[in-house]
Order: sequence, then C-alpha cells, then structure tokens
Amino acid sequence: MKTYSIDKIRNVALIGHSNCGKTTLTEALLYITKVTNRMGKVEDGNTVSDFDKEEKDRQVSIGTSIIPIEYEDTKINFLDTPGYFDFVGEVYGALRVASGAVIVIDASSGIEVGTEKAWKSLEQQNIPRIIVLNKMDKENVNFEKLLEELRDKFGKKVVPFALPIGEGESFKGYIDIVARQGRLIESKDNIKIDTPDYLVDKVEELRGVLMESVAETDEEMLEKFFNGEEFTDEEIHNGLRNAVLVGDIVPVVVASASKAMGTKCIMHMVNEYLPSVEDLKEVKGTNDGVEVTRKVDPTDPLSALVFKTVVDPFVGKITLFKVLSGILKKDTEIYNAVNRETERVGSVFYLRGKDQVEASEVTAGDIGATSKLTYFKTGDTISTKSNPIVYEGVNFPKPCYFMSISAKTKDNDEKVGSGLHKLNEEDPTFTIERNIETKEQIIGGQGNIQLSVIASKLKNNFKVEVDLTNPKVAYRETIRGKSDVQGKHKKQSGGAGQYGDVHIRFEPSTEEFVFSEEIFGGSVPRNYIPAVEKGLRDCLDKGVLAGCKVVNVKATLYDGSYHDVDSNEMAFKVAASLAFKKGMIEAKPILLEPIAKVEIEIPDEYMGDIMGDMNKRRGRILGMEQQPDGTQKVMAEAPQAEMYTYAIDLKSMTQARGSFTMEFLRYDEMPSNMAEKVISEYKAKLE
Repeated sequence: MKTYSIDKIRNVALIGHSNCGKTTLTEALLYITKVTNRMGKVEDGNTVSDFDKEEKDRQVSIGTSIIPIEYEDTKINFLDTPGYFDFVGEVYGALRVASGAVIVIDASSGIEVGTEKAWKSLEQQNIPRIIVLNKMDKENVNFEKLLEELRDKFGKKVVPFALPIGEGESFKGYIDIVARQGRLIESKDNIKIDTPDYLVDKVEELRGVLMESVAETDEEMLEKFFNGEEFTDEEIHNGLRNAVLVGDIVPVVVASASKAMGTKCIMHMVNEYLPSVEDLKEVKGTNDGVEVTRKVDPTDPLSALVFKTVVDPFVGKITLFKVLSGILKKDTEIYNAVNRETERVGSVFYLRGKDQVEASEVTAGDIGATSKLTYFKTGDTISTKSNPIVYEGVNFPKPCYFMSISAKTKDNDEKVGSGLHKLNEEDPTFTIERNIETKEQIIGGQGNIQLSVIASKLKNNFKVEVDLTNPKVAYRETIRGKSDVQGKHKKQSGGAGQYGDVHIRFEPSTEEFVFSEEIFGGSVPRNYIPAVEKGLRDCLDKGVLAGCKVVNVKATLYDGSYHDVDSNEMAFKVAASLAFKKGMIEAKPILLEPIAKVEIEIPDEYMGDIMGDMNKRRGRILGMEQQPDGTQKVMAEAPQAEMYTYAIDLKSMTQARGSFTMEFLRYDEMPSNMAEKVISEYKAKLE
C-alpha cells in the first residue's frame, strides 16, 4: 500500500447499535474497491473485520478492526467498532484517533439505544459525522418517517443528501440532492438517471435547505443567496463541507450493505465532507508538565499515540498507533517519556483486519502497527528521546460489573493470573485486583458478556478453565459495648509448662485498632507485653461472628500474672487470643457491611423505576441533578452486597439507556435480620 499525503488520509469510526450492519458495510467497501472478490458474512464467520474466534462464535464484533480503503486516490482508515455496550471501551479508543464518524442505522429498526449513545459521544467530542441508513431493502422501511424521527431526536441539522428511489424490496437507487442526479445502484455500478418526476419537488425543497446552510457559512454567500443568485459548484461544495466540519450539518445517505448498494456514495461523502488529516492542523501534548504543540506534518518531530494493543498467542503483541507528527519507519529508535524507556521498532505495517499489509513507513495522520514492543501499552505516546512529548491517553469507562474469578483446578491459579494480565494489555477496560479480606481475585468490566469473553479467551488462548462467581462481600465486625475479661493459658504436661494470664478491657474506638497498657507492679513483665499485642492483632483477621476482619476496637491490658519458669511469649500470645474471643462476645459484637456511593445517569422517564429499585436494594437517594443533555443524575448510597448485578439490572430497566458509577464509601452496621443470615451461613460452613 502506497504512502498518502496528509490531505488524502481520512480516519473514520464506524459506530452504531449492535447488528446495524457496520461489519457488513466494511465487507461491501472491500468488495467494491476490489480488495476482495466476494463478500464475507458475519453469520458465516468469514468477514475480514471479525476475525477473532470469540467474534466468530458469538457473531458480534468484540474489538475495533482497522479496515483501510483506497478510493479516488484517497486512503480511508475505517475503524469498525463493536455495537454491543459491554465493549464500549473499544469505541472510546477508536474515537480518540478518528477525526470523523459514520453512524450506521438499521433503517428497519429506526433509532436504537446504540444510535443515541453514538450521537451523544460524537456531540461531546465535537466530531463531524454522516448518517448511513442501512438495510433500506428490508420490509417496512419508511424513509420519510425515519428522517422525521432523526430530526426530532437530533435536531434540524440532520439533512438528507440522498433520497431513496424505492423502499423495501423495491429499493434500487438514490437521488443525489446536491447534484440533482439520480443513480440506480446495481452491484458495483452506479447508473446515472434523471430524477423521477414524483421526487423533483422534494429534491428542490431539500436542496433549498442545503443552499441556505451554504449561505450561512459566509456573509458574501448570504448576500448572494438573498439576491437570488446561484452558487457555483465550488461554493456549494466548500460551504457544505465547512458546515459539516463545524457540526452545523449532519448529512444522511442511504445504503444496503449486504447487497453492496450505496457504498460508493458513502466513500464519496467521506472523502468530500469529513475531515482530512490536513484539517487537524496541530495537536497538543506536554513535556515535563509544559504544554507542547506539534504540527500534523511529516516534517515535524516524530510523535504517535498507541490506541489499541492486540495480544495474539501465535504472533505476539501487536501495537496499533496513529502517527500525529513526523514519520515512523522501520528501525526507528522510539522513546516513552512516561516510563523513560527506549526501544527500537522492528517492522511497521498496516493492519486490515488481522492481515498485515507491508509498509515502508507510516506518515503523519495515518494509522499503522508494529509488533513486539515491550515498553508501550494502550494510551502511551511514542516519541523520540531528543523531542519527547506525552499526549492525553484514552479515557476508558470505569468498570461497573464485578465477578470473582478462579481456576477450576487450584494448580492453575498462576496461569489465570498470567493470562489475565496479558489480556488486560489488549483490553484495559477491565480491572484485576486481589481482595485481601475475602482472598478472592476480582475482575471488573462493563457487563457479564465482557467477562464471559475474558473467561473464554483464557480457555482458548491460555488453556486454563475458570469459574466466574459473584464476589464475596468483605463484611467487617466491630463492637458496640464494653467488656472486661480474663484470658488465661495454663498448660502442664511434663517438661516445661506454659503459663500466661492477662486481664483486658475492650471498647469501641474511632481508629481501626488501638492497644494500650496500664500495667503496674510488674503483673505482666514488660518483655511479654508486645506478645500480648501481637496475639490480639493476629485475631483481628477473624472475628467471632462470621470470621470477618475486626475493626474499631480498643484493647487495654491492665492486669495479669506470670510464672517465673513456665511463662513465655507464646503463652501470653495464646492468653491474649483467648481474651479477645471472650471479650468480643461480651462487648455486643455487630456486623458491618460496605456501603457504596452510586451515581446513576438516566433519562427522565425512568426516574420512578430507578428510585423504586434503589429502595428494594436498601439504598438511599441523596439527590438529583439535571444534566446538560436533558438526562438526570441520581446520587445515592447502597450496600455493595445489593449492587453486584446492578449493571445488568440497570440495562434491563432503562433499555440500556442508563449508566452508573460506583465507589466504596464507608462501612455501616448491617440490619440484624440480614446479619443473622450471614452469620448462620458462616457457621454452617464450619460444621
């Protein structure tokens, strides 16, 4: 593949609801541009974009694939992103390096949740976009109704650039509104025709809307428009392009990807109206905290952003990057200014799905890949030691769904840990942590599908089977009352005996654990007091109610006795542990549960359901805030034990329109009826 100049490169994300036809569209684009001689099908597992075993088995995209297309002397890097919400992190990565986007909509299904989320993401990041109404050949498609819904939902800036000729099974082409030109779509060929009579008035009406948008881009153009003068083709093109680039217009076109119909129109629209790399002008980063600006130009010093990592068990680690300035060539020495590591790049290449396309170099604005980098991960910046720079990485969403993961056989625990850390390089949207209190390994992600994919990859790629279960809750124990107890350990069975005797007061404390002593007259020798403290601290990990960690307790050693011969440190440690168990039972022990701070964003219409559900979870609503996009943010507190499946339940309650974040807040006393259940379950396990 040849190297293109920056004005001839487009980086475009394909986004939309799951099953709207993004992957099928990439197949059509590859077929139309003669890269392939037949179109693959998702259901057959033979598409270029969905090459991973999990994608083939599940028939959904899981990771973003790069599909470079060469058309009209322009290179378009299409980033085919997953539509399933569990893999939204892949969309975040793609949008970090895309300068334009194509929202694909299933015309037979209309505006779906994924469409709304895609639009919201693009609005937040101010990314120019076009809308493709796909599957126009399906039954019950009503273009006029769908266009009206789009304009109601997203505003009057949504404007058709193409009108379909026929709908459903009779869909056979489109009218180019700008050119007033009809095109019949027959496989790879676009046959020009005159606009059908029944569409002439509609075309003129919509063209008038577009011309008004052109006029608004410039004062001279506005004057020309009001004087009734015709715009030149160049003025129309420039005016419309400027309006699309600033987000004043979002063009709508029609297609049927499964029949490769309308694909040339899509590529033409991308080339004509979405930003080229040249439009980006410059990028900003930092060097030692000082802002640095680079021109998006091959002559500027090298810099690139790593936006995705692929870990292949056979090929190894592949690093995908977008060059933001300069040129990256084979054998270039690159530098990571964050970890201050340097390494040499082996070969550079382009990726098309999983296929590596040879490249001599990757120039500014283009997307490329290299293999076997050690010191670079997703979100890192590639630069040179003489001109270091750090760009903002990828802001991935925080995990909201957690499960405990363990090997089916204990001798494979190490394999699980190693496999998870390798998969985490590929998918930074899931987290791995060890819960010291419950002794469990916890993984967190966006939903159950994402975590089940991770489990499948561990089995297929690393040959280790795992169990995913709901995590144990890290309950804690404390006391509400006071106690005064004796702990006496006396053992005489021939030879040296053991003797330790302590009197300890237990009471609540604001600190996790406080030990003090009030020994007078040497009732417990000074050299044994540390052993008493050690004996108490050793007991803190296992409380008397449910074997949970003990917190907020003060223990005061105030008396005791010893034996000149039989007393030793071990005897006093045992005596302290006996006092601890007795003292905790007598000081009104209670169970504490972790409480989470929860922030939920939902459309207004789901407010009642959310509040009712939160009450069922023993949660408390603390307040609500209206958001700029019209949604509501609900602030609440709820026990963590009630929130483990909330990610799935919230999707169900809000048709996946709701989202939430959750973080640990504090420990609170657990209701006695709930505590009794936990205690009885613990005791049942001991029997």
